[in-house]
Amino acid sequence: MTQEDVFKKLISHCKEYGFVFPSSEIYDGLAAVYDYGQMGVELKNNIKKYWWDSMILLHENIVGIDSAIFMHPTIWKASGHVDAFNDPLIDNKDSKKRYRADVLIEDAIAKIDEKIEKEVEKAAKKFGASFDEALFRQTNPRVAEHTAKREELHSRFAKAMNDNDLKELRQIIIDYEICCPISGTRNWTDVRQFNLMFSTEMGSTADGAMKIYLRPETAQGIFVNYLNVQKTGRMRLPFGIAQIGKAFRNEIVARQFIFRMREFEQMEMQFFVRPGEELKWFEKWKQTRLKWHKALGLGDDKYRFHDHDKLAHYANAATDIEFEMPFGFKEVEGIHSRTNFDLGNHEKYSGKKLQYFDPELNESYTPYVIETSIGVDRMFLSIMSAAYCEEALENGETRTVLRLPAPLAPVKLAVLPLVKKDGLPEIARKIMDDLKFDFKCQYDEKDSIGKRYRRQDAIGTPFCITIDHDTPNDGKVTLRHRDTMQQERIDIDKISSIINEKVSLKPLLKKIAND
Repeated sequence: MTQEDVFKKLISHCKEYGFVFPSSEIYDGLAAVYDYGQMGVELKNNIKKYWWDSMILLHENIVGIDSAIFMHPTIWKASGHVDAFNDPLIDNKDSKKRYRADVLIEDAIAKIDEKIEKEVEKAAKKFGASFDEALFRQTNPRVAEHTAKREELHSRFAKAMNDNDLKELRQIIIDYEICCPISGTRNWTDVRQFNLMFSTEMGSTADGAMKIYLRPETAQGIFVNYLNVQKTGRMRLPFGIAQIGKAFRNEIVARQFIFRMREFEQMEMQFFVRPGEELKWFEKWKQTRLKWHKALGLGDDKYRFHDHDKLAHYANAATDIEFEMPFGFKEVEGIHSRTNFDLGNHEKYSGKKLQYFDPELNESYTPYVIETSIGVDRMFLSIMSAAYCEEALENGETRTVLRLPAPLAPVKLAVLPLVKKDGLPEIARKIMDDLKFDFKCQYDEKDSIGKRYRRQDAIGTPFCITIDHDTPNDGKVTLRHRDTMQQERIDIDKISSIINEKVSLKPLLKKIAND
């Protein structure tokens, strides 16, 4: 099965089991807008709690806020979004489809990478244990040809992006014969810039209305409140401010399910430091954030850093943590050294002093900022992609299982009476009523026990307990483990402590703190 087929099955699975629905579906939907269903919202909330607790509980010098979506329009002038928050847009004249020019080129680079990896894979199979991958990459003529082409394309692309050279971007697309994925032709328009912000009006009359924007990021709400938090919280540098909230971008091409949407949610933390110390903290936060991802156990080899070819106007260092999605390695989190650009510009545009007085140095200055910014929806997709599995069983059947990390699973425990009689449902209901205060449980008595296990596997429930005919006599239930399908008998009065230990966030947080 190809990765594209796996991705299609994952999208279908998300809808069938209540994780993600197309928004406004009864009206034929709204492009690149999605709703989270009953299972999806639980998983999403658990992801957010994992992030929030890792920031707020593990760091005494990080606090949280929740700023408004509507903000004064001058904020977006000061931040550079009004003038510089653009993507390079290009149209194919035959298909009438619109694309981001930079994404077309990035996809072309990724295809060359795939060709190189296929050559390496073929050679590895051919030579077996004696295969020297490093030597093969250095000496194989086909790999060398592909590598040279990639480096030339990458070099031209990076320069064009840094120079903001739209003509060169188009020329690269022409020179490397990049085709429209729909029409297959290379009949392209010129490249032009497209501002991504949604605008609306605030005011009671048309004449008195003020043009405002839906925020394209949550960071500015932190920056304009930085001094409020610092003073009221008596914070001393270095310190951080964390926030989870919605952001909105009018993407040219919103695609790949919930990976790129027009309405999405961010988890951002801005860390304020002394000027001159920002690159030290940049490196520290890179490693701290990678630990957070790897602690979930989705596979260390699925993550990598990708340094930016083109730095944003506010940054002096930037990298992405990429995760291997079914459609390749893609960004899930960005770590940026934003310098003092934002605070400095807000000082300039607002006329208000935003400097910090450092008692150790006995001087005032504008702090520098390290940003960690992660997309909740992309994190959701990466976890679902890693968890989705179609597993062949010994009896020839296949089960679909979501191997979600237990602390993030929407339902932690399913309570299943073996049959709907003989007093078993009553015992199951009492267990359910006792456990519902500790974690999310689901009661199910319909169909055979095997079908019920399969339903729980499909939504990622890590544990099931079955109440059978021995339960009234021995006070025990059968505990089933999702991943191994192994079963064990445990006492009813120990269910809560056993499950709590396995689904708690505490071991994950300890792993991050102790590494």
